[in-house]
Amino acid sequence: MDDAQVGRYWNDNAETWTRLARAGYDQYRDLVNTPAFLAMLPEVKGLAGLDLGSGEGHNTRLIARRGARMTAIDIAETFIAHARAAEADESLGIDYHVVSAQSLPFADASFDFAVATMSLMDMPDPAAAIREAYRVLRPGGFLQFSITHPCFMTRRWNWVRDETGERIGVICGDYFDPPRGEIDEWIFGAAPAEVRQGLKPFRMPRFFLTLSDWMNTLLETGFRIERLGEPCASEELARREPHVADTRVVAYFLHLRCRK
Repeated sequence: MDDAQVGRYWNDNAETWTRLARAGYDQYRDLVNTPAFLAMLPEVKGLAGLDLGSGEGHNTRLIARRGARMTAIDIAETFIAHARAAEADESLGIDYHVVSAQSLPFADASFDFAVATMSLMDMPDPAAAIREAYRVLRPGGFLQFSITHPCFMTRRWNWVRDETGERIGVICGDYFDPPRGEIDEWIFGAAPAEVRQGLKPFRMPRFFLTLSDWMNTLLETGFRIERLGEPCASEELARREPHVADTRVVAYFLHLRCRK
């Protein structure tokens, strides 16, 4: 499966995804993943940044509000249309492009930093996107990205529950045989049934790598690994927002920052 085929899947997802996410139903992103990603992000005020796989632009806008001069790309034109509409409503100086992260149209050493929030594992050749990010970064620039955790979010995955039904662990397997374009179907579980009624589940190809594949790709590209993160809800957040309490049982996400 190539990136054009992947783009068609994401374009089909984009309208429903944007609607539900902007209505507040992407709770893992809004309550856990993005706050941790931004807490790990270095100072970006005045820097030129590139968002790889921006979707409808939610996280791009958050980073732009920190003073970065943002360019953002996504392979799905419907996502970019929604992102441009948000930019028209509130201008943050973001320049959006319908582009594959695996083949960037930017000159070498064009950006001070790049980010990719929950996008690299959905690309058919994430190594190519990492190499492209390295190419367009200036010396000393950084790439920070988030992905589903490769050690836990495997093809074979099920919850383990205690006698009360509480989630206490997971069974995961097929780690060394990760998805290579398999289609995953789901929709935001926080959206109530009446909201989800009539909506098609998202259909997305997945291209997971093992942890060593991710690390070795970065090192072989020339990056120096700088920081790792595995975000989870705090005890207080888990009590207040039980929908994300399961992030305290197992790591859903892996955050990584590396420098050229």
